[in-house]
Amino acid sequence: MTRLLLTALAILGWLLPPALAQQPPQRSECLAMANAAPRALPVALRHAGGSAEVEITYAGHSTYFIDTPGGLRIATDYSGAYQVGRRPDVVTMNRAHSTHYTLFPDKRIPHVLHGWGEDGKPAVISERIGDTFIRNVTTDIRRYFGDDSGADMIRDGNSIFIFEVAGLCIGHLGHLHHKLDDSHFAQIGRLDIVMVPIDGTYTMSLDGISEITKRLRSSVVLPMHRFATPLDDFIRRIGQQFEIDQRIERSFRISRDALPSKPTVIILDGV
Repeated sequence: MTRLLLTALAILGWLLPPALAQQPPQRSECLAMANAAPRALPVALRHAGGSAEVEITYAGHSTYFIDTPGGLRIATDYSGAYQVGRRPDVVTMNRAHSTHYTLFPDKRIPHVLHGWGEDGKPAVISERIGDTFIRNVTTDIRRYFGDDSGADMIRDGNSIFIFEVAGLCIGHLGHLHHKLDDSHFAQIGRLDIVMVPIDGTYTMSLDGISEITKRLRSSVVLPMHRFATPLDDFIRRIGQQFEIDQRIERSFRISRDALPSKPTVIILDGV
């Protein structure tokens, strides 16, 4: 009976549109890749379409839109203020400021993921939506603007979001307020693409976020929160081991097979 039920659920998930199909949580392939021997890929990724493309659009501030091969549309740090194209199917939020979340999102958005928990408990997100596995790594959040010392912090008050799709590991660091320790990096695992805040004031110091960027050593770095810091300052701090690719477009398409061989900062149009 149990086997028949699972088979029926699997068929139902296949029939539903990608944005609505909901399957049980799965093991993170990005963590498996981070822990695997060099050059080793998990079986699931060896069978994944390495040429399947994800489209990434910079909407503004810290909102990126991720359009997946299966037709899912994801918006990060969603407040409703930054709209590009059609309505997203999934939105992630952090509660650092009102510009990074809304408690009254469009009711037609089927999946609203908060980076904070309720009743003092951390948020726990580990679910497959359509062709994307989404998980979080909690971080602490400041009660007020200050330095990176950790003073007066709300423990697990926010989240880094990680999206695993088409063999790619895409991370959004959110409104990060403190340095990451080894336990954070272990939970994050491998990131092929990382979105980093570079304002240097409202989030972390520019030196702090530059060190995190260098340690992650992602193939693609996408700056956000760009309003307060000249891009040249960030580029100078991360060092010459990163290529710089400045574009006049606000979108680009990328696949696992097309990742640059040298870490590259892609600067899309927008603010």
